[in-house]
Formats: sequence, structure tokens, C-alpha cells
Amino acid sequence: MRKNKIEEQSSRHAKRFASTLRLCAFAVQTAFLLSCTPSKTDTSKTLPEGSPKFQQYYVHGEELYLRYCSNCHQKNGTGLARLYPPVATSDYVDKNKDAVICLIRNGKSGPLIVNGISFDKVMQPIPALTDIEIAEIATYLYNTWNRQEGIVEVQHVSKVLTSCDTIPQ
Repeated sequence: MRKNKIEEQSSRHAKRFASTLRLCAFAVQTAFLLSCTPSKTDTSKTLPEGSPKFQQYYVHGEELYLRYCSNCHQKNGTGLARLYPPVATSDYVDKNKDAVICLIRNGKSGPLIVNGISFDKVMQPIPALTDIEIAEIATYLYNTWNRQEGIVEVQHVSKVLTSCDTIPQ
């Protein structure tokens, strides 16, 4: 009789344990599936108004920014402490479009004052970027984070890049 009671209790514990395991497995599986589903902010993102050409520049510019720039300047453009300057809220970006175009291609060493703060980390050049890719990054920069300056034409970028030596940085 005592053996039956022990077996009965063991059976109940085993059923509870199995039920708990199934619940945990369900929770893990649900969490995994949710993590693979795009968030609402991904699907509800709206682009700035503009022509199809502007839209193409903007979208490709964002992709290029994320690939080449966001590691230092961050995805949200806030920079990284006192190491890398912000580009989202930046008096330098706002007042020096031609210099920014040159910086994207040629990089920079030496101090750079942004929002009254000196940044002295080397910005690596990206010479492999084409003029159109720089125009796309610039279009993204100048139409994100409360800026609405329209398309940065590749012709303008090409002209600026030929005179980077004469543009103050």
C-alpha cells in the first residue's frame, strides 16, 4: 500500500514536471519566433517626401550609413561618448555640408569641434565609396534627425570631392 502511494506521488510529480517542461518549451519557442518577427517600428517607418530618385538615394544612403558609419556614429547618430561625434544633432554637420562630403571619402585626423566639444579620434577614410554612394549617404544625413534638405546630387558631390584640399574642415 505504501509502495502504491509513493508510485502515485511520483506519477503526479512526473506529470507536473512534464507539464512545466512543455510550458517552458512553449515560452522559449514563442520568444524565439517573436524575436524573428520584425518590430512594428521596422514596418511603420515612413520615408521623407520626395521623388523616386530622392527615395532611392535616401534608402540606399541609410543602408550605406549603417554599413560604414554607424559603428562609430551609432545607428541613431548620437556618436559614442567623447570618442566619436554625433551626426544627428551636430552644429558641424549642419554648417559644413561640403566638408562632411570630403570627410566621408577622405577621413580626418586631428581635432574636430562638434557642439563645442573637441573630438580627436581618427576618422578612417573610405576611398572605395563612389561619388554616388557619398551622395546617398549625404542625402540620408541631411534628411534624417529633423533635417529636410532634399537630395544631395551626385554632380555636387563630384565637384566638391575635386576641391577637398581647399575646403576648411
